[in-house]
Amino acid sequence: MDHVVAKIGSPPQVIECPRCVPVCLMTSGILDSIGNTPLMRLRHASEATGCEIYGKAEFMNPGGSIKDRIAKAIVEHAEAEGLLRPDSVILEVTSGNTGIALALVGSVKGYRVRIMMPRTVSAERRHMIASFGAELVLIDEINRIQDAVADSVRMAALDDRIFLPSQFSNPVNALCHERTTGPELLQQIPGGFDAFVMGVGTGGTVMGVGRAIRKAGRAARIVALEPDESAVMSGQPRGCQGIQGLDDCFIADLVNLDEIYQVGRIRTEDAKEMRARLGREEGLLVGISAGANVLGAMQVARELGPGHTVVTVLCDRGERYLSLAGA
Repeated sequence: MDHVVAKIGSPPQVIECPRCVPVCLMTSGILDSIGNTPLMRLRHASEATGCEIYGKAEFMNPGGSIKDRIAKAIVEHAEAEGLLRPDSVILEVTSGNTGIALALVGSVKGYRVRIMMPRTVSAERRHMIASFGAELVLIDEINRIQDAVADSVRMAALDDRIFLPSQFSNPVNALCHERTTGPELLQQIPGGFDAFVMGVGTGGTVMGVGRAIRKAGRAARIVALEPDESAVMSGQPRGCQGIQGLDDCFIADLVNLDEIYQVGRIRTEDAKEMRARLGREEGLLVGISAGANVLGAMQVARELGPGHTVVTVLCDRGERYLSLAGA
């Protein structure tokens, strides 16, 4: 069967043949490439547990992380609600990936973006945010994120140009995953899966995917992961941990523990080691949170026993961690 080449200026075309997956030849812009990420079988994790373990390749989003989804959704919802205007300043507190994603979306849409983030995050994240033209404000430590959020609210009260995405409490965060990430997973594994395992930062992904699964009438364990060194969902005091993107030392407003089957705990050093193994064994250069997610998926797989299917998320690309010692 002959393939068709789209003419310049023609609308997007989808080409199908018996041997090929449908391919969209054109999109209208970089933001249209967000989402619809592939699902990858993790061979070594699957063989080690006797289960099928899959990772959703969110590092393939244009900004390199799953946070591209919520940045686009929150900004476009704000536009629809009339909350953004040409002179608006998007101000967010983040440990990194949401800042990169908002800087990307802001650059495309023409908004000023100001990101507040801990100075302990990797240099690569700082450079990426600056490369998209956003302003960067460094805070002293991750334990001050709640204080920084309060500071941002005070700033917005004094300047009506400031728009706060409020990723830790904005319901659009979870709704985005309920409408996109969850349905994509259900379509990618038509026969269903037995568990969805996800590290928790804002909680938007685990909440949204869980709701999509329940709405579809599927039965699957929803497992939330947190760093063992700062296991606040497990009722432990906050502590120093090194899995950027997981646990900002408080339970975000979006997290409803009643919707979670169980909470798992992952040591930072174990997550870093698994991240390195994914590069060596699977050819996947991903972040530390992806290492934590794969470890959590393997723990759940062993609890379920051989023959089950477990899904997790490969949250971001690994290049943004290379300057961190021991990463």
